[in-house]
Amino acid sequence: MNYPVIKGAAYALIQANGMLMHQGTTQTSERRRSQESEHLQNLPGHLRSFADAVAYPPNQVYIGNLSPDDLKGIARPWFQNPVAGAKRNGKYGEIMPEDEFYGMMKIVDSFDLVLLEEGFQTVVREKLAAHPVISTIKDFHKLEKNPAKGEEIARLVDEHAAQPMYFENKLVGCVKKAHEFDEALSDHVMFENLVSKASAVFALKLLIARTGLLPEDVEYIIECSEEACGDMNQRGGGNFAKSIGEMCGCVNATGSDTRSFCAGPAHALVEAAALAQSGIYKNVVVLAGGASAKLGMNSKDHVKKGLPVLEDMLGAFAIHISSNDGVNPVIRTDGIGRHRIGSGASPQAVMTAIVADPLDRIGYKITDIDRYSAEMQNPEITEPAGAGDVPMANYKMIGALGVKRGDLEKGDLMKAVDSFGMPGFAPTQGHIPSGVPFIGHARDMILSNKITRAMVIGKGSLFLGRLTNLFDGVSLIIEKNSGTVETGFNKDEARKMIAEAM
Repeated sequence: MNYPVIKGAAYALIQANGMLMHQGTTQTSERRRSQESEHLQNLPGHLRSFADAVAYPPNQVYIGNLSPDDLKGIARPWFQNPVAGAKRNGKYGEIMPEDEFYGMMKIVDSFDLVLLEEGFQTVVREKLAAHPVISTIKDFHKLEKNPAKGEEIARLVDEHAAQPMYFENKLVGCVKKAHEFDEALSDHVMFENLVSKASAVFALKLLIARTGLLPEDVEYIIECSEEACGDMNQRGGGNFAKSIGEMCGCVNATGSDTRSFCAGPAHALVEAAALAQSGIYKNVVVLAGGASAKLGMNSKDHVKKGLPVLEDMLGAFAIHISSNDGVNPVIRTDGIGRHRIGSGASPQAVMTAIVADPLDRIGYKITDIDRYSAEMQNPEITEPAGAGDVPMANYKMIGALGVKRGDLEKGDLMKAVDSFGMPGFAPTQGHIPSGVPFIGHARDMILSNKITRAMVIGKGSLFLGRLTNLFDGVSLIIEKNSGTVETGFNKDEARKMIAEAM
């Protein structure tokens, strides 16, 4: 079968201490209860510097300077073992400081909702003008317009007409509400949506810059974050996808938004694969920006235990899916796993539906998958909050299922887990950890013959929407290309292009 391929992946991180303090859900709840909250008073002493965030080993894995296997060899706690000489730029992407990201938010703002203090805006414009990726965004000129006075920003925030933007404890800007009465266009919602849009634009620009994908060649964009944009008459009407493509010069693209909580990216990848394989669209990009509400979700537990607050990172990604070129890893569209409505919610039922069933369909055993990427949450974030090591829990369940099916011996369970598992290295941004952080690594490992195939697993909690108690799960298998190509495609040229890129 002529399967679609993964031609590239890009990843972005933004350190966001100001947002963590003022837009993170936990801190917002504390502030509503009491401005004198003990947690809010102690929190600033546990925030990391940008240099610490860059040197943090999981972040270096996320942007491609380290592999997941490298992370296995670094002693924990990882925050006490920073990467020497760590850089903000990586093979797959980049880590951006918060001040530059505020400039990004103004650049992608189409309705003049973002105000930046005039001195701050001047400094940020100079920084971003030297950025090889951001300076090429078509609306970069917005950083030259409409600087605001500090007094005006403070007044809007004090009157609850705008969300504050703090950098290093100083009020440097705000996001205004987009309508006087419409709650779907409130300053809080517009802040979250602009954060998601700006970080996704960053990821897409990185994908274009690092892979050679031409913006005009993108035909369809699927945005799969956990935010919703619309007004009071259609609160989740969309469309993030086209708004992001517009900023990146994808003039020939259309697109739409896909939502399914943390499983959204896996659904979006399946949709993209189907579109590319069918020939409806040749070049499809799946992307998502970060969620400011998820910043510092577990910070109370981190602070209580004297730890740095590690949930200070917004995550974003962009993945290029295309028709088969005979070289890049394929997505096995005949082996898509899905948690059916009638599958059941027990761990065994879930893993059977999204792991065992698709493998049975194409004649593979659990041990035929070299790497599983499921809920790649960083355990240093989740363990102090009592959630345990989420990836390891998934691997053990997959291993136990393998034992039950006779794919491996009981005594070999942990050996198998160590072989096909990896440490979690993604920020706890909901949709961001759900399988997709490993795709860039998986593609490179397959192209370099280190592995043959990997399974990406997305799992979601649909009950959070209070419409159903159902769980969700989708999986897909990424595999070495057999060399089958579409008529007329030059396979040698494709190999040469990939070799040059790597």
